[in-house]
Amino acid sequence: MRLLWRIFIPFFVSTLLALAVTTWYANRSLRRFYQEQVAEELLMKAGLLAGDLESRIMERGGEEVDGHCKEFGRAARTRVTVMLPDGSVMGDSEQAPSNMENHRNRPEFSEALAGRTGKSIRFSDTLRRTMMYLAVPVKKDGTVAAVVRVSLPLSVIDWTLRTWYRNVAFGGLVVAVFFAAVAFCLARRISRPINDIRRTAERLAHGDLRARAALPADKEMQSLARTLNQMAAQLGERMETITRQSDEQKAVFSSMVEGVLAVDGDERIMEMNPAAARLLDADPDRLRGRSIQEAVRNPDMQKFISCALADGGQKEAEIVLYGNEERFLQMRGTALADPAGGKPGVLVVLNDITRVKRLETMRRDFIANVSHELKTPITAIKGCAEILSDKARRDPGEDGRFLAMMARQAERLSAIVEDLLSLSRLEHDAEHKRIQLEPGPVCDVLRRAAQAFTRAADAKKVKVAVDCPGGLSAPINAPLLEQAVGNLIDNAIKFSGEGARVSAGAAQNGGNIEIRVADEGPGIEQKHLARIFERFYRVDQARSRALGGTGLGLAIVKHIALAHGGSVSVESTPGKGSAFTIRIPSQ
Repeated sequence: MRLLWRIFIPFFVSTLLALAVTTWYANRSLRRFYQEQVAEELLMKAGLLAGDLESRIMERGGEEVDGHCKEFGRAARTRVTVMLPDGSVMGDSEQAPSNMENHRNRPEFSEALAGRTGKSIRFSDTLRRTMMYLAVPVKKDGTVAAVVRVSLPLSVIDWTLRTWYRNVAFGGLVVAVFFAAVAFCLARRISRPINDIRRTAERLAHGDLRARAALPADKEMQSLARTLNQMAAQLGERMETITRQSDEQKAVFSSMVEGVLAVDGDERIMEMNPAAARLLDADPDRLRGRSIQEAVRNPDMQKFISCALADGGQKEAEIVLYGNEERFLQMRGTALADPAGGKPGVLVVLNDITRVKRLETMRRDFIANVSHELKTPITAIKGCAEILSDKARRDPGEDGRFLAMMARQAERLSAIVEDLLSLSRLEHDAEHKRIQLEPGPVCDVLRRAAQAFTRAADAKKVKVAVDCPGGLSAPINAPLLEQAVGNLIDNAIKFSGEGARVSAGAAQNGGNIEIRVADEGPGIEQKHLARIFERFYRVDQARSRALGGTGLGLAIVKHIALAHGGSVSVESTPGKGSAFTIRIPSQ
C-alpha cells in the first residue's frame, strides 16, 4: 500500500470515529435535555392541577373531577389522570374512569403516594405508545388524598430528534468530506517528500550512488533529505575508495608472477590468482568455495595446508606436480587471522622453480659430462705417456700405435676446448650484441655447408640433397649460420646408415625463414627431445663418442639460432629419422 493511503486512511477513519462519538454523545445529551424539558413541563401542569384539586374540586364528586380532567387535558394538550390512594381512577382526560384498571402498581403512583414526585417512562397498553408519566401527591390535612398524574407521548421528542438527526447527519457528511479533503492534502504533503526520499534510498540501495533527494518545503523533511544526500555523498566517496583499492589489489593480485592461494579454516579455497590457476591447471571461479582435497589432487599440497592450519605459523616446502610434465613448486604458507574470531585460514604463495631445478640438473649434468668428456682423453693420454716412459715394458714396435692414440685424444681434447670457447664467444657476443647481421642469400649458406661435408658423405655413400628456392634473403651472419647448418648436416651423415639420404632445404613461412635438415637415421626417443640441445647431452653416449662428437654441436646450433633472433626445434620418430629446423626472421 502506498504511503499516501497509509497516512490518509487512518487519519480519515479517526476523523469519522471522532465524529461518530461526538454525534452519539450529542444525541444522548439532546435526548436527555428534551426529556428533562418535558418532565419540567409536566411537573408544572401537574402542580397546577393538583392546586385546583386541593382548593376546589376535591369537595366535589367524581364526575366533577373527571370533567375537570378532560377540560384541563384539552387545554394543556396533555393526558391527565387523578387516582385515589387505593389506586382507583377518579378521572382521566382521555378514558372513562370506570373502564380503567387500578393503578396502584404503577411506579410513579407509588412514588407520589409516598409524598414524592414520581416519574416513569414506559409503554402504555391503553394508548399503545411510549409515554412519560409524572405523578404528584394531592395532600389534605397533611395526608395524601389523591394522586395527579400527567403524561405525554415521547413521539414528539422522537420527531424532534429525528429532525435534528437529519441535520446532524448532513452536517457530519459535510464535515467528513471536508476532513477527507484536508486529510488527503495533508497526507499527500507528508507522503510526497517521504516517497521521494524512499525512491532515492532505493536507488542508493541498488548501487546508484549519484542519486540525490530533492529538498522539500518542510524543515524537518529538508533536514532528512539533506542528511540522506550527505550520507549518499559520503557513501559514494567511500565506495569509490573501496572500489579503487579493490581494483588495485586485484590488479596486483592478478599480475603477480607468484601463485597465491587463500584457504579458510575449513580447508576451502577462498581466493586464487591467475598465476596459481595456471600452476595448478585449474579454473578459479569453478574451484572457489570448494575444499582443497577436491580442487588439488596432490597429497603433498593437501598435507602442507593441513599442517599450516594446525601450526598457525609459517611453513615452507617443495612439491612436485605430475601432469604432462613435471613441475616443481616451492610453497610458503602463512596463517591468516580471522577478525570475527572464527577458524584462521592460511595464505599459500606458490613459486614455480621448475626452470631453476632444470638449470640445477643441467649444471650437475654439465659438470659431470664435461668432467667425463675431459677425463677420457686425459686418461688416455696419461696412460700412453706412462707406457712410453716405462722402458722396462716398452715395445719399440708399439710406440707408433701409442703415439697415434695420444694424437687422437689430444685432437679430441682440442675439439672440446674449441667448441667450449666457441660457445663462450657466442654467448658473450650475443649478450653484448656484437654479432653483426647483414642481409644475405640463405641458399648459398646451405650449399657451402653441404659441400664442406661432401667427403664424409661419400665415405658412407650418403646422398646430401639441397632444396632451396632462389631469392631467399635474411639478415644473417653467414659464417655462423653456415657453422650451424654444417653441424646439423654432419650429425645427419654420422647417424645415417650407408646409402641413406640427407636433405637440407629452406623455405619462407610467414615472417620467418625455416632451414630444415632431415635424415633417415635411428631417430630420437620423445624423452630426450627436451634436453637434446643441452651441452654434452648425448642420447647414446657410446655411439656418439665412437663417431667422434664432442657433445656440443647442437648446443652451438641453438646459440647461433638465438643470436639471429630465432629458434631451433626437432621432430623425430624412432626408427624413421629426425628433422631439425632453424627459424630466423626474414627481416
